[in-house]
Amino acid sequence: MAECSGLQFVSPYAFEAMQKVDVVRLAALSDPELRLLLPCLVRMALCAPADQSQSWAQDKKLILRLLSGVEAVNSIVALLSVDFHALEQDASKEQQLRHKLGGGSGESILVSQLQHGLTLEFEHSDSPRRLRLVLSELLAIMNKVSESNGEFFLKSSELFESPVYLEEAADVLCILQAELPSLLPIVDVAEALLHVKNGAWFLCLLVANVPDSFNEVCRGLIKNGERQDEESIGGRRRTEALRHLCKMNPSQALRVRGMVVEECHLPGLGVALTLDHTKNESPDDGVSDLVCFVSGLLLGTNAKVRTWFGTFIRNGQQRKRDNISSVLWQMRRQLLLELMGILPTVRSTHIVEEADVDMEPNVSVYSGLKEEHVVKASALLRLYCALMGIAGLKPTDEEAEQLLQLMTSRPPATPAGVRFVSLSFCMLLAFSTLVSTPEQEQLMVMWLSWMIKEEAYFESISGVSASFGEMLLLVAMYFHSNQLSAIIDLVCSTLGMKIVIKPSSLSRMKTIFTQEIFTEQVVTAHAVRVPVTGNLSANITGFLPIHCIYQLLKSRSFTKHKVSIKDWIYRQLCETTTPLHPQLLPLIDVYINSILTPASKSNPEATNQPVTEQEILNVFQGLSGVNPNFYSQELGMQHDLCMWFYVQGENTRLTQRYSITTQLLVLYYVLSYEEALLANTKILAAMQKKPKSYSSALMDQIPIKYLIRQAQGLQQELGGLHSALLRLLATNYPHLCIVEDWICEEQITGTDALLRRMLLTNIAKNHSPKQLQEAFSMLPGNHTQLMQILEHLTLLSAGELIPYAEVLTSNMNRLLNAGVPRRILQTVNKLWMVLNTVMPRRLWVMTVNALQPSVKIVRQQKYTQNDLMIDPLIVLRCDQRVHRSPPLMDITLHMLNGYLLASKAYLNSHLKETAEQDIRPSQNNAMGPEAPEVTREELKNALLAAQDSAAVQILLEICLPTEEEKAQSSNTHSLLKSVHSTTGPKSPELEEEDSLLCNLREVQCLICCLLHQMYIADPNIVKLVHFQGYPCELLALTVAGIPSMHICLDFIPELIAQPELEKQIFAIQLLSFLCIQYALPKSLSVARLAINVMGTLLTVLTQSKRYAFFMPTLPCLVSFCQAFPPLYEDIMSLLIQIGQVCASDVATQTRDFDPIITRLQQLKEKPLEVSGICKDSSNKSFSRDIASMDPDVRLCQCVENTIIEIINMSVSGV
Repeated sequence: MAECSGLQFVSPYAFEAMQKVDVVRLAALSDPELRLLLPCLVRMALCAPADQSQSWAQDKKLILRLLSGVEAVNSIVALLSVDFHALEQDASKEQQLRHKLGGGSGESILVSQLQHGLTLEFEHSDSPRRLRLVLSELLAIMNKVSESNGEFFLKSSELFESPVYLEEAADVLCILQAELPSLLPIVDVAEALLHVKNGAWFLCLLVANVPDSFNEVCRGLIKNGERQDEESIGGRRRTEALRHLCKMNPSQALRVRGMVVEECHLPGLGVALTLDHTKNESPDDGVSDLVCFVSGLLLGTNAKVRTWFGTFIRNGQQRKRDNISSVLWQMRRQLLLELMGILPTVRSTHIVEEADVDMEPNVSVYSGLKEEHVVKASALLRLYCALMGIAGLKPTDEEAEQLLQLMTSRPPATPAGVRFVSLSFCMLLAFSTLVSTPEQEQLMVMWLSWMIKEEAYFESISGVSASFGEMLLLVAMYFHSNQLSAIIDLVCSTLGMKIVIKPSSLSRMKTIFTQEIFTEQVVTAHAVRVPVTGNLSANITGFLPIHCIYQLLKSRSFTKHKVSIKDWIYRQLCETTTPLHPQLLPLIDVYINSILTPASKSNPEATNQPVTEQEILNVFQGLSGVNPNFYSQELGMQHDLCMWFYVQGENTRLTQRYSITTQLLVLYYVLSYEEALLANTKILAAMQKKPKSYSSALMDQIPIKYLIRQAQGLQQELGGLHSALLRLLATNYPHLCIVEDWICEEQITGTDALLRRMLLTNIAKNHSPKQLQEAFSMLPGNHTQLMQILEHLTLLSAGELIPYAEVLTSNMNRLLNAGVPRRILQTVNKLWMVLNTVMPRRLWVMTVNALQPSVKIVRQQKYTQNDLMIDPLIVLRCDQRVHRSPPLMDITLHMLNGYLLASKAYLNSHLKETAEQDIRPSQNNAMGPEAPEVTREELKNALLAAQDSAAVQILLEICLPTEEEKAQSSNTHSLLKSVHSTTGPKSPELEEEDSLLCNLREVQCLICCLLHQMYIADPNIVKLVHFQGYPCELLALTVAGIPSMHICLDFIPELIAQPELEKQIFAIQLLSFLCIQYALPKSLSVARLAINVMGTLLTVLTQSKRYAFFMPTLPCLVSFCQAFPPLYEDIMSLLIQIGQVCASDVATQTRDFDPIITRLQQLKEKPLEVSGICKDSSNKSFSRDIASMDPDVRLCQCVENTIIEIINMSVSGV
């Protein structure tokens, strides 16, 4: 709006005075400045105020005195004397008329009979008519704006263009808007004024006289504005008007800029306001507001804002570059001035050879950036990257030259300087077109050489671990392996923005890197010499040596050039802390792969060296003053306990050399190495290469369970390390992942543990292992002291209990003697379970050796971890007294379960380790290469099945009462049948019997729980054990005590079909108990099958086999009837049929057998009537025929007794 250049606008001083109604300031204004504010001041002086205070009365007097000397006040007073109500009514009628006529220029109600032009009419008119003239003109413009549908137009109006009447027209405009706010909303009036000449001046006067409407007007103008303001005349006029408003009220300029960004309208206005603000702010060395604003738009998280401003940049470039009035041009000029302002003032124009200068290593022939300018230079580089990469800005030659000068400047050795160099390097990669001439290319090469030379100095002085040297190495490695996409990702990550970089643009840089600066051998040799990052953690961001080593390992550069990297990786693992750096686990994985897999088939020896066992043990020993060679000697109990003392520095007061992070990473390395070695055994065997496996003695010394517990408490800081360790543990050490152990750990480490710590006294802490040994030696005579010490030990944590483990386990055999209180046994069990959470493997070995029979202890026969994994049944070859000590039996069963799992893992790994045995015979094997593998796998499965079934059979035998226990019982029935105890009062003898056998019953319950877990884990064990068979006395116990016995219903038909008579009998007896326990439809069908089988066998068995089969199975028919009454008819028919078969055999003899047959017929036909008689007669007949040893007679008597039991059961309703 150049037409407003000669007009006087309201000054910021005057606007602030109006805003605050500062009368003193208003009095200090000049007459021209005061003239612009008269409409508001006159209304303020004449209208009744809402403020009735004394201070305002005084201020009002001052305003009246101020206005008294101004002649123009009289005309404004006259304007205020008009009847505005009538004026508003006429204006409303005119609007309705115009709406009806379609906006045409018809009759006007406000103004009629214009004899002269609008300007002359305004001059000759009185105040009311002047108001009507301006109102009519303004309403016409507003009406046209509303009908224009956003298309801009410029309305020619004499009233708003004549310089003579501008002030008077402005007075009328201000009075009209103030008195008719509903008819003339200030936002609509402001929008209309943009379409007339001098509209910006009128708008500023209008807002100055209504200062509280500033934000409302600005928001309205921005909201109605164009998305790209410099594309149209209307947009430029709107921007100019808003700039004048913000100049009038500079304190709100940044708020208006915020409205611009919020609405995504008028980007040129936002830049213009920022330029105005930048000129007004005092110059300093910090980042300017312009850089911050534009960077925020392009690098912010709002994609809509980024696209909007990027379009502004692209559209601005399409116009003529020499358009100085363009806001984009002004912005670029200002940025270039800021860039040139921080460039080094003294800079050599020629390149000096390194040999020509004799100076310190950190001094360059180039003048470096000042330290106070480094941050600003970094911000400018990122801004230009965003402008070129996101907004598509094409730099001019001058901009490109100055940018290259800035990028190749040398900052001081500070963290900000390191950041600046990294940004400059990435910008060179991203925008290689900035280097266009040979001189510029030579300048860039010299600067890169300086980076390589000064990298170590920068890192040592600045104290920044992530220096630009690692980035150089990483980029060089990517160029060598042609991973251009990785370079692009690296550049975008460092710059902090996603920009499009064509891989073809990196071709020249690739040539420079791979041929002139960094050859692959130089990269590899240099990487090993790079020091490791101290206390490496996720808190250290940027590109570190670990990134370079990872890429070199991945590309197999170390093995290709025969450079050892093992020591560097070991040192870096030892220099780690929490939170875990995300690159450590991938580094270990790729390192393990480089150890096991050769770089090429032609050179199978091209592999890296693994970490030695000595180095691994050093991580876990951590004892000062201990001879490291001690670990290469035989590893025994003493060393193990010493290691555990180290783990608990609280007890031993020894400092820990390595962090828990280092120990967990080394554990992850060892477990991953062993797993990868087993997985690649066949491939390595085919290549005739066998890397060394870590010894079992080494694995025994690593406190795996303790470390896993530590990792569990640090899951948030360890990232994915904890879950990775759990996966490896579940695969290779399943006995350390028993579910019951995890549940037990939750109880030990929960709230109860905190309460126990609160109850922990100094007395409990002062008990030594020696005192515990002395207390054990006093058993069985004195057990009070032992009980007291054990109770105190229960208050200690698992780690604090470790020193007592040897004493506790070695004295377990003393607890088997008679007279040891049950409370001591239970407390020892509790302490053992707590120790099991931190040192299970060593604890199990010590416990198994301690519980051996006294003969073996005298012989000093000690089992090792390997012995127990090969033969888990050693656990059950303990002292027989353990079988009747429930607390110790609980421990034994826990160890047995663990070693059965360990044995499975051991055999699986052994099968994989010896996979080369499958390959060698297969070369001359006619059966094919797969035959040996199948055979070995089947043999392994058969061995495991035999091992599990043997364990189950031994446990079932333990459940049987011994001869001594049988002798103590006066009852003829088996003690096992007490599972189905009958109701009724118990005699004192039976109560005494129950009390004597409580230990047996508790052991049976513990064994049943373990068998249930084993059956659920592998249902094939159930089938195998029951096909083998076991004493029928145990059936009542197993069916009632093992919930998973119901799966036997699946294979009982197959068991009944076996040819052996013993297995058929066992199957029917088992089925009888299952039918009572699980009266299901499936049980009914199997029971019906069993009855049919019995009927069939009756017809085919000989006399002796018939007697052997039916004598034990006939009582089972009673259970079938009890569980399923519908089977009554079939069973009775079977019983009569058995009796008839027996009678037919007896008939050939001289014995008269008719009475028995007659009784059986009567029992079938009239069971209820004969049942009472049968009881007496059967007893008499039984006593009479008891002397008869004839099998058929005895079988008939058994049939008769079975029928009577069925009848009595049905009569009594049981």
